[in-house]
Amino acid sequence: MKLKITTSRGLLAAGAMLAMMGTAFPSAADTFDIDLPAGLACANFDLRITVTSNPRRVFKEFYDAAGNTVRFISAGKGADLTLTNMATGATLTLKANGSVEKTSLNPDGGFTSMVMGHNVIIFFPTDIPPGPSTTLYVGRVTYSIDPSGVWTLLSTAGDATDLCAELD
Repeated sequence: MKLKITTSRGLLAAGAMLAMMGTAFPSAADTFDIDLPAGLACANFDLRITVTSNPRRVFKEFYDAAGNTVRFISAGKGADLTLTNMATGATLTLKANGSVEKTSLNPDGGFTSMVMGHNVIIFFPTDIPPGPSTTLYVGRVTYSIDPSGVWTLLSTAGDATDLCAELD
């Protein structure tokens, strides 16, 4: 879920990974909003994502011989999400479901992830393929993020639901 947060691309990317793919948050039941202007996550309207953490995740890092992190895995339940079309007030609530994220760090400073389960992924106009799009994937998705923060969708298997269309 690409899970990215606030107007800063870097914070948004970190938040998305935390919130939508489900990495554990620091304390139980933390809630925060992510506001994304029209054209960034959905073409026709500003999108608000209200994230309520559910810290029920397991996280494990793997290291090379020099002690550097080379990959990690995260599994469990993610966050409850409420998506709101800020123009109409229409909402869609997604309860936390199970997911697994396997991430490998790339030599160039980027990384490649495969997520399985329920994941919301947002593609911006600068991504590949270009957004705006906000999609719930139930199945498997593989993507990479280069050092500049560009997300590239590599493959999908399973069901995909266009959440912007659901809210429009």
